[in-house]
Amino acid sequence: MDIQQLYEFCLSKKGVTEHFPFDEDTLVFKVGGKMFCLTSLREWENGTPSLNLKCNPERAIALREQYEAVKPGYHMSKVHWNTVSVHSDVSSKLLIELINHSYDLVFDSLTQKTQEVIKKEA
Repeated sequence: MDIQQLYEFCLSKKGVTEHFPFDEDTLVFKVGGKMFCLTSLREWENGTPSLNLKCNPERAIALREQYEAVKPGYHMSKVHWNTVSVHSDVSSKLLIELINHSYDLVFDSLTQKTQEVIKKEA
């Protein structure tokens, strides 16, 4: 996966918007105004890309034990977020699954009304 594929994949999901709320480097994807994926553009340029993704706490621990590329979320809640190094021991298939998992967790946490609005827009 490259940055363009990540960008297109995230924006193809219902209700997703892109933001730079912290600085010009940190690209954030949100659904319903809540973050589900963050990445540093500079890290992509340097060849060391990673993603911060929300994760079920039990699954987060299991992933960290199984994959060297999965660490507790950098500058995020270590319980609910993982930092996943791209181009490491995590396959593209798993990376897509983890992005979907993060999106689903955040979408499911939105109010019923917000979920319905997003579903209608798509």
